[in-house]
Amino acid sequence: MRIPARCLSPGRAAASWNRAKSNALKNDCRMSASDHTSSPASPSNRVANQPYLLLSITALCWAGNAIVGRLAAGHIPPVTLSFLRWSLAFLIVLPFAWKHLVQDWSAIRGRLGTMIVLSVTGIGAFNQALNTMLLQSAGPLLVAVWSLILLGIRLTLAQAGGIVLSLAGVLVILLHGDLTTLSSIEFNRGDIIFIVALTIFGLYSVLSLKRPQISGLSFVAFTFGCGAACLIPLLVWELLSRPVMRLDTANLLSLFYVAVFPSTVAYLCFNRGVQLIGANRAAPFFHVVPVFGSAMAIAFLGERPQLFHIIGFALVLTGVFVASRKPANAH
Repeated sequence: MRIPARCLSPGRAAASWNRAKSNALKNDCRMSASDHTSSPASPSNRVANQPYLLLSITALCWAGNAIVGRLAAGHIPPVTLSFLRWSLAFLIVLPFAWKHLVQDWSAIRGRLGTMIVLSVTGIGAFNQALNTMLLQSAGPLLVAVWSLILLGIRLTLAQAGGIVLSLAGVLVILLHGDLTTLSSIEFNRGDIIFIVALTIFGLYSVLSLKRPQISGLSFVAFTFGCGAACLIPLLVWELLSRPVMRLDTANLLSLFYVAVFPSTVAYLCFNRGVQLIGANRAAPFFHVVPVFGSAMAIAFLGERPQLFHIIGFALVLTGVFVASRKPANAH
């Protein structure tokens, strides 16, 4: 039978009170440590849960890739560039991802087929000529098609309208406000290859939602490493049929940039953004790439801002805002 506290002697009551106070203090300390460790207010958690910021960082990295890609063209063979890019990205993330890979390996092995398909579809080099920049604007539409086929998710009216609006802004920027230029553009075999690559990347964007429940670091480490390994047969063919890359400062700096920013940083941000808001709402950020590209040209290459820049930027940003908003009927 429990004795009421008021029946305890003063000494025993004081001792009981001190023990209770000590236990409560220990519990508070343990709770505080846990809270500080997993607090959603920590800077890393705040950034990791901001999909629009993450997808904007992705677009910024890919816009820089356009400039570096033009510099590397003719100096680094394309398969060599892709293989070294993903191999270096794999080596960059591996020290941070190793413990997560060990913990997640059983889940990866259980969905190995899906992970290999994601590795193959998630890597590729994008040419940045005018034609391919125009074709890249079709990215959100291709993602929408794959979302419908694989997930049964349709574009909402707002998403479709936002994509059309941002696409119009992209055309204004790339064509310098003269839409009649479209009639003089000629497409070639390289453009067909690019649209196939873009279609495959659209598949990756949607299929990544079906990946196993594993750490984001585990996911990129596996896909980077497996994707680079899949390029080895093409790399051997290229090394036997083309001159090898020169190991000069410009080429090494180009490789460093594409491995760190358009690969490691951009894919971590893009995958997390898709995970947070879905492929259909993330895909319109493809249209932000030429916006950042034009802004970088103005800031670093001395290009003069024109009226078509302002109009194009306004159309793209408005369209992306509309298309990436959470549907009103979503829970």
